[in-house]
Amino acid sequence: MKLDAAFWTQKYEQNQTGWDIGYVSTPIATYADQLKNKDLKILIPGCGNAYEAIYLHSKGFKNVYIVDFVKETLNQFQRNNPTFPKKHIIHNDFFEIEGKFDLIIEQTFFCALVPKQRREYVSKMRSLLKNKGKLVGVLFNRVFEQSGPPFGGTKQEYTSLFSSQFKIKTLENCYNSILPRKGSELFFIFEV
Repeated sequence: MKLDAAFWTQKYEQNQTGWDIGYVSTPIATYADQLKNKDLKILIPGCGNAYEAIYLHSKGFKNVYIVDFVKETLNQFQRNNPTFPKKHIIHNDFFEIEGKFDLIIEQTFFCALVPKQRREYVSKMRSLLKNKGKLVGVLFNRVFEQSGPPFGGTKQEYTSLFSSQFKIKTLENCYNSILPRKGSELFFIFEV
């Protein structure tokens, strides 16, 4: 199975989007609510319907960028959110983008990548963050019975994977997961 743009486009076309909860997830909203600097340059990779971006934009964040390689999803986002800056909507493969960001938000992107891409993900995230930049979000803390996506993992695996390139500030059981994910998510803050 090749998890390319065609694969994900088909998932959207067939409404097979079990990861899409229809709104910003509680852990991300809670974290965003405590951010004071509205000028932070923020990236949301593998954004899908980009509820996190809508939430941040509505809270006055001016430099939110989204990236996905499913063109129609980005087009739909633009139609539904005409005040969101068009130049901040990036149609590309995450691994091909460039730039430097203060904050990158992880929400169901990592678990959509095949596990052999995880080291590349860590390196790419590190390269996209400014000094003192942060990668923040949620990761599954479980192994799935079926072959993914989603692909799960464990706290021990994530510690081993990320600690070579990030300071692990927080990697704890998520206290405010949505009900279907309760007990199976870790909230994390990794800093450059």
